Amino acid sequence: MLSLRPPCTLSPAPWRRRRTLHGAAGTPQRVSAAAPSAIVEAVSPPARLSFPILVNGCTGKMGLSVAEAATSSGLHLVPISFSSRDTLDRTVRVGHTDVRIYGPSAREDVLSSVIDEFPDVVVVDYTAPDFVNANAELYCKLGLPFVMGTTGGDRQLLYKSVQDSNNYALISPQMGKQVVAFLAAMEIMAEQFPGAFSGYHLEVLESHQAGKLDISGTAKAVIACFEKLGVSYDMNRMVKIRDPEQQLEMVGVPEEHIEGHAFHLYHLTSPDDSVSFEFQHNVCGRSIYAEGSVDAAMFLHRKVRSNDSKRIYDMIDVLREGSMRATSFPINHEYM
Repeated sequence: MLSLRPPCTLSPAPWRRRRTLHGAAGTPQRVSAAAPSAIVEAVSPPARLSFPILVNGCTGKMGLSVAEAATSSGLHLVPISFSSRDTLDRTVRVGHTDVRIYGPSAREDVLSSVIDEFPDVVVVDYTAPDFVNANAELYCKLGLPFVMGTTGGDRQLLYKSVQDSNNYALISPQMGKQVVAFLAAMEIMAEQFPGAFSGYHLEVLESHQAGKLDISGTAKAVIACFEKLGVSYDMNRMVKIRDPEQQLEMVGVPEEHIEGHAFHLYHLTSPDDSVSFEFQHNVCGRSIYAEGSVDAAMFLHRKVRSNDSKRIYDMIDVLREGSMRATSFPINHEYM
């Protein structure tokens, strides 16, 4: 039986045991972008939009990926972004745009100027967990619609800030399109079959690049679904892998994606160990999140423009409305 223990004693590598149908064990299989299972097709593709988008966190790899995806989608990238350090004085080149980086102390003055010049701007936030709430409160104070892609922070306070201000926001622990669909399926199962896994033992293992400081928001969301299904789980038991050597040898992350990946494994075992279930989703690179974040910004822009009565959305709202553009890049999913 599979047993997820601390990395130093975990053997054999759980991600490698079942990969024998389409390739050598331990080798993640690349799904072609042309494969139907790797494409999300909008029921009614929305018209091409062009509006100002401000990406906070362009000094980080995720923020930079979103900025690049936004320009590739024809959006107008506002040449401003914010860093967590006031001493930083630099610009970042995104396509043909030089994005000026400002420190936290300049946020309010600079954002006020942005609103004057770009009144229909949408902000996408990929900063750091420690800045989630302060940034959200500022966006709400200024009436800036925003997509919160940054995980961590006080999530209850985050939602309260938006509710109290009646601002528009899209908040989601996961921006990847196919992963969102998996989460939606999990939530439906949890709602319709509460207690179905009562008594089962859950083990969770997740691997991300070393720079990810917080616990996976996706893992938290999936665990919440399992808890509704009757599983008791202590978040302190989650196995979090950030060591590159373990990721290569134990998890099987391709070396070129050690600095940008998200592998998740959930293993359920019946009380008598006679039945087991396993759910797994692996992502290499950041394109899936960047494209999803742009879809989220486009969705939110349309809601603001139509003066929709609802104010807080998530990526499942985007998915249900058929607002996902088809992906055009290879992804690395096994179970989606």
